[in-house]
Amino acid sequence: MLISTEKYLKGKTRMNSDFETLFNRDLDYICYDSNVDFSRLSGKTILLTGATGLIGYSLVSAMLHYRNYREMPRIIAPVRDLKKAKEIYKDQYDEVYFVSADVRDRFVFDEPIDYIIHGASNTSSKAFVEQPVDVSKTALFGTINMLELAVQKKASSFVFLSSMEVYGTPDNDEKISESHGTNLDPMLVRSSYPEGKRMCESLCASYASEYGLPAKVVCLTQTFGPGVRYDDGRVFAEFARCAIEKKNIVLHTKGETKRNYLYTADAVTAILSVMLDGAAGEKYNACNEDSYCSIREMADLVACELANKEIQVIVEETDVRKFGYAPVLHMNLDSGKLKALGWKAKYGLKEMFGNLISSMTVDGLRNAN
Repeated sequence: MLISTEKYLKGKTRMNSDFETLFNRDLDYICYDSNVDFSRLSGKTILLTGATGLIGYSLVSAMLHYRNYREMPRIIAPVRDLKKAKEIYKDQYDEVYFVSADVRDRFVFDEPIDYIIHGASNTSSKAFVEQPVDVSKTALFGTINMLELAVQKKASSFVFLSSMEVYGTPDNDEKISESHGTNLDPMLVRSSYPEGKRMCESLCASYASEYGLPAKVVCLTQTFGPGVRYDDGRVFAEFARCAIEKKNIVLHTKGETKRNYLYTADAVTAILSVMLDGAAGEKYNACNEDSYCSIREMADLVACELANKEIQVIVEETDVRKFGYAPVLHMNLDSGKLKALGWKAKYGLKEMFGNLISSMTVDGLRNAN
């Protein structure tokens, strides 16, 4: 019997400075989500790439956490760095079958595989402009290898994790559905990342059509939550650090870019919903539509409501092209197709930042010691 998320969350504290308690609360939330029937995964084998990344770690942790309720699935995780995986998973390392492998190489595995979630990707903005060939190879070769494996194993479902960047740089607030076009310039070096993702989306549709593979795509907006490292270079982490250290937020642009955001636990339930109930050859946008705002508005939210007006937002414009930042855009994703599967985002932007700041505070103290 599934218990509703709302019933479970009733009366629970929304923020907790203890990372383990906060993260476990998120894992309980995922395992109790009424839209994800974990019982369908009991006794199954799931292969997941990108297990040492934020979303991959959250996915694996949720499936391991489910052992508290029923038989958990077997998890296979190809990773390039076993030492890094051991550092991240600690006592849970032996509960996952980690395999030393690079997704760019053909992956051979003799045992049955029921599900594949392919999330391995180079997500460094600097790499997009400094190592575009490596970024492209990882995207294309990695995805082809995983799709071929899924066909060979007659997988029940294959999920590719894509990015909102495939839609290019929309210049107005119109809703962006999965069929929206793009204005990406393939001759710009930074396009190595979004163009690679676009090709991989097309490959998923092609394998679904030609081989009957139940391949699906989840297009994620910018996602964050507990598990983000204290020294993470992305804008949301910088804002959280400023709130923790009581330092003014310094913007190097006017902060005009607008987008949606998504809490990590909501991303996990979105991915699992698509894996279990999404249609073959289809794509689903995953975001909290209510979180749509500009970078400047997000900075003001953190300064005023999370840092209690103890810090200010200062604009010091500079040339940011060398950092690989995307141009100014308005990425207002429409998640209606995913909602039609019964999924919905539960965490708003303020809650996302509250939990992020709580978890990063603990991480920062841990690193300091």
